[in-house]
Amino acid sequence: MPVIENSRLAVIGAGAVGSSLAYAALIRGSAREVALYDLDAARAEAEVLDLAHGTPFTGSSRITGGGDLDVVEGANMVVVTAGAKQHPGQSRLDLAATNVGILRELMPELVARAPHAVFMLVTNPCDVLAVAAQRFSGLDPARVFSSGTVLDSSRLRWRLAERLGVAPSSVHAAIVGEHGDSEFPLWSQSRIGPIPIREWRDEHGAVLSTDELDAIADEVKNAAYTVIAGKGATNYAIGLSGARIVEAVLRDEKAVLPVSSVLDGYHGVSGVALSVPSIVDAGGVSRVIDVPFSDDEERALQASAEAIRRSLASLGLD
Repeated sequence: MPVIENSRLAVIGAGAVGSSLAYAALIRGSAREVALYDLDAARAEAEVLDLAHGTPFTGSSRITGGGDLDVVEGANMVVVTAGAKQHPGQSRLDLAATNVGILRELMPELVARAPHAVFMLVTNPCDVLAVAAQRFSGLDPARVFSSGTVLDSSRLRWRLAERLGVAPSSVHAAIVGEHGDSEFPLWSQSRIGPIPIREWRDEHGAVLSTDELDAIADEVKNAAYTVIAGKGATNYAIGLSGARIVEAVLRDEKAVLPVSSVLDGYHGVSGVALSVPSIVDAGGVSRVIDVPFSDDEERALQASAEAIRRSLASLGLD
């Protein structure tokens, strides 16, 4: 599929995440036009006005929106950020029932207005919601996915870059599985430049121990809870990572990103959405990459899949 000219992005939800994603998309030029919708029309209109006042500094992009869902019409990509807010101490899966209920009503309305769009879920628990949204929409699983562990992987790359004194762009590492408590790093495929991470030596000649790698992975897994405890929500980094995924779609990049889509026979996993390295282009997730896993990583993937299955079953979505 070709790069989408005069691309239109619709963001559903004008809360902290939705408005941050719209802001990031305008600054980065992710789409020619960004439309922001929220049930709270006054909030959406205020966010649109505030963002519009800055568009003389953002190039050719423009912002529209409000409280009428028809603002979604003609969108090439729809990003759903609307849903109940995650509170301190609350797991992502605790949010499932409320947000699945929202999607059950919302997805058919969105598809009716943007029948050819690619849909991305950012609302948590995003893996469960990716399955729900795909079922409620009736669309090909390639066109309905979640942001998954793109942000978690960014956190991991940043943390490793800080620890090792290299640029984040030189850190090739990913978090995979659930975007949540059972996520895990794919250490077997991680590199600093061309060097496997377990062989990299810092300026003192030391390698990263297993204990330190485990500590870094744990810090990354709990990073959202740390931010939420301090400021009530995560919004800037997810806004940026969401905008990055939007660009992969609207520019037909064929970028490899760990988004979460409904799997079919991936390492024996089917019917659940998990984040694994995937090729993202104008059609959505065009290919899920069959990455070699270590035995420990294989077990961790199956544990992540089981966690999502349990949640789906509890919601009657199994």
